[in-house]
Parts: sequence; structure tokens; C-alpha cells
Amino acid sequence: MKNDKIKILIADDHAIVREGLKQIVAEEKDMTVLGEAENSETLMNLLEKDKWDIVILDINMPGRNGLEILKDIKQLYPDLPVLILSMFSEEQYGLRSIKAGASGYLKKVSAPDELVQAIRRIVSGRKYITETLAEKLAENLSEPKVNSLHEKLSDREFEIMCSIAQGKSAEEIANELSISVNTFYTYRNRILEKLSIRSNVEITQYAIRNKLIDF
Repeated sequence: MKNDKIKILIADDHAIVREGLKQIVAEEKDMTVLGEAENSETLMNLLEKDKWDIVILDINMPGRNGLEILKDIKQLYPDLPVLILSMFSEEQYGLRSIKAGASGYLKKVSAPDELVQAIRRIVSGRKYITETLAEKLAENLSEPKVNSLHEKLSDREFEIMCSIAQGKSAEEIANELSISVNTFYTYRNRILEKLSIRSNVEITQYAIRNKLIDF
């Protein structure tokens, strides 16, 4: 008998998060989690070995972040839908995710209520976009204006900027991203240059002013 269940691959470096997502999906008869990845290498290996209906990808992966991995997936498997899962608001990563090819963006706090709906919508060939993100996309299309300075940042630079604005230390950020402290400071210097600012305090002020961090 043919297995018509939606085959799901989850990529998140936290086992407890993967387990929580699996429990949500386990209640549905028409979908199943058949693959788990805790880093980008495992994820790409699983993609190569099997066919999947959808990938649920955490934005905060160790080493290479979710947006970088997303771009790789879309280059190699352009028809494979990817749902980005994030603890961050739509203002921070929603627009970047959709522009990079994601089929949807969902905050982790919303997963218990919205994950199943998001999966079904995306697998049917549609996008899963929250009302907040839809408004941001509409603003982006309807208001041709000078781009914000932070749009000049690479995905990694943007990620580090948000982490600095959240009050994390150089050591904390370097450890989370699996980079050296020296590499962190190289990124930080690029951020300061591109934003035309001079300190971590100004980075935080910029992020607050542009609603890039939650409190």
C-alpha cells in the first residue's frame, strides 16, 4: 500500500525542540517526521539520501545559520518547500526568509497552535505567512523608499547585530555561532562600518529604533 503521509524533515540543534515538534505532528494521521538533523551537514546528507515533502528549519543553527542553509537547499532542491522556524519576530528574519526562498515563517511560540496548519498549507503549494509578515511584505512592495542600512548586512552580519543588541557578549555569540572571538570582531567591525555607527550601544539603539529586537 502506498504511503501517502507527508514526509517531514526537522532541522534544529536542540533535541528537546525536535521532540516537541514530533509530538505535535504525531497527533496527525496524514503526516510523519522521518528525519532529524542537528546541524547543516546532517541535514544535507539526509536531503541527498531521500525525498521529502517539507523541511522545517530552525533559523539559529550552529556554524552556518538557517538562512545560509536555506539558500543552499533552494539551489540544490528548488522545488522542496522549507518552513523557517524561529524564536525571533517577523521584523527580524521574516522578510529575509521569504526573500531567500522559504515557503513560510513561523515563530516557535506559535508552533503548538499553527505548525500543522502551516505544514498542510505549504505542502499544498501555498505560502504560510502570518498577518504581521503579510503587512511587512505589503509595505515592502508598496513603499518604494531608500533601503534601511541594515539591509546592506549579510545574513551572518544581521544575525550578529541582533545578538549584540540583545546584550550578548562576544564570547557568547562566538560560542553560539561556532566561530572564534576574532571572527566575531571582524563581523562586528563590518556592521559598525555599514551602519555608520561606533559602538555596541549604538547598535542596540539602532535595533530598537528599527524594531529589530523584542523585549
